[in-house]
Amino acid sequence: MELRLYDTFSREKRSFAPLDRNNVRMYVCGPTVYDFAHIGNARPVIVFDVLFRLLRHLYGEDHVTYVRNITDVDDKINDRAARDYPGLPLNQAIRKVTELTEQQFHDDVDALGCLRPTVEPRATEHIAEMRAIIEKLVAGGFAYVAENHVLFSPAAMNAANAVLPRYGALANRSLDEMIAGARVDVAPYKRDATDFVLWKPSKPGEPSWPSPAGIQVEGRPGWHIECSAMSWKHLGETFDIHGGGIDLVFPHHENELAQSCCAFHAPRMANIWMHNGFLQVEGEKMSKSLGNFVTIRDVLADWPGEVVRLNMLKTHYRSPIDWTLKGLEESAKALDDWYRAAGDVRDGRPADAVIESLCDDLNTPQMIATLHGLRSQAASGHEEDRATLAGSLRLLGFLSESAAQWDTRKQQASGVDAAQVDGLIAARAAARARKDFKESDRIRDELVAMGVVLKDGKGPDGKPVTTWEIAR
Repeated sequence: MELRLYDTFSREKRSFAPLDRNNVRMYVCGPTVYDFAHIGNARPVIVFDVLFRLLRHLYGEDHVTYVRNITDVDDKINDRAARDYPGLPLNQAIRKVTELTEQQFHDDVDALGCLRPTVEPRATEHIAEMRAIIEKLVAGGFAYVAENHVLFSPAAMNAANAVLPRYGALANRSLDEMIAGARVDVAPYKRDATDFVLWKPSKPGEPSWPSPAGIQVEGRPGWHIECSAMSWKHLGETFDIHGGGIDLVFPHHENELAQSCCAFHAPRMANIWMHNGFLQVEGEKMSKSLGNFVTIRDVLADWPGEVVRLNMLKTHYRSPIDWTLKGLEESAKALDDWYRAAGDVRDGRPADAVIESLCDDLNTPQMIATLHGLRSQAASGHEEDRATLAGSLRLLGFLSESAAQWDTRKQQASGVDAAQVDGLIAARAAARARKDFKESDRIRDELVAMGVVLKDGKGPDGKPVTTWEIAR
């Protein structure tokens, strides 16, 4: 099957041809570890986890390298550390904040059914690579030193040879548009408004390292140079896929691309750039001022991670997503149904139709429609159909529990006593058998009041069967 992915740089869907089929390489921007990640941060984690799984399926698990970084040097981290640990030296406080927050992030994304990346580098462990790239940029005339800062010059990049891409090509903006649309730091030592910091002097007590380019005072890196250094270290000068949220296209990814292409005199940093769309909550932009700011941890307190995962995948990754309670309820019902049909099937290969949907630029809405079709086929009771459904769901990060475990966790969350429910269902069945429909209806009403939904049907032998689930 041909994998086709939408490339932000060329603004078209392109056939994916890895640079090396034995080592398919993907880099995705990870968290800045200073606080709990919000539900919008979960979207790229889930989207690129699905792509990671697909690439492993197509090329083999041992032939895909997925790098997602940890940003552990940042002003927000410094501020949080000073606030939470005022009695500690700042560097010690920073280490406490970043280690705690990184663990919280891992716990959350593990619960969402996401595989760990192949490599998860920390920015502070790649200072040598950052300095090396900065030295290359200064030597090539793409960066300059001013008042103990090193700054990158987009104008110098655009004046260089034709091998390099134009600065602004990824975001599809001109320099004037970028100046008008960006919050540009004003500084007297900058030659042009679009010049951005590669390295800056550290303030007293802040993390600091020996500076590049002959600067005598110690300093720390700018944000953009970190990802250029980490991707170079673990994936090489050019790699296959670079991903992240659409909010990172400019300035972060534009500046990453500029740094890496100029340092290595390359026309591309990544062959394909992929970006997921924005997330809003109940039709509104998520913000603390509106009171609708929701962390992953908040959502996981009320919903299983697989429900969150499915809800995220119902919308195509490039489209905006509206995060709603109704959507979560619908996702929970779909998973209840899938678990009943295939939760206890251990083996099975994913359906070709599921892979075909994913190969069409991660068309997850079509994929989910295919899963519903597979569920209908599995209702016939054929083990092969159930196995195909189970294999498809497991490829996508679902069915991490048995059907019994899934039901037990739901019951515990609801506070319903399963034994009591089963006893009432048996009593209702006996009432129906003796045609005491008044008693049967009374028991049903009692179960409804407990938050239990009954489903009457027939088993393979044609006899009446009643199943139940927790109302959501």
